[in-house]
Amino acid sequence: MSVTGEREELLNHHHVIWGSLILQLLVVYVNVLPASNMSLRTFIGCAVREFTFLAKKPGCKGLRINTDACWGRCETWEKPVLDPPYIEAHHRVCTYNETRFITVKLPNCRAGIDPYYTYPVAIRCDCGVCSTATTECETL
Repeated sequence: MSVTGEREELLNHHHVIWGSLILQLLVVYVNVLPASNMSLRTFIGCAVREFTFLAKKPGCKGLRINTDACWGRCETWEKPVLDPPYIEAHHRVCTYNETRFITVKLPNCRAGIDPYYTYPVAIRCDCGVCSTATTECETL
């Protein structure tokens, strides 16, 4: 290898190290950023966020619930490769990492209907592979 080639390889190695360090610092900065200061339009990552939904089941009236859920955008990419299946894919979704469950009693349920409704509360969220056990995974 020539001196120029060695120098280029060394520079590339330093760029990878510095790039990695900057990325780690950015991740730490984003993770400690208070929720009130986050711009939801530009935020890349996964975080716990307050969410409101209507809990309902057949035979009962609905109940509006305020809870914590996972919200965010995660890195995803695909690139072509020469070997089958001819694509390398990296798809991550913002999903629950740690949860606790809360059970509430729905109002005005008909006789014989179980009035209890259990839902997850996000404690910690991360970008990860979509698991149908905890997340509605959309596929094409």
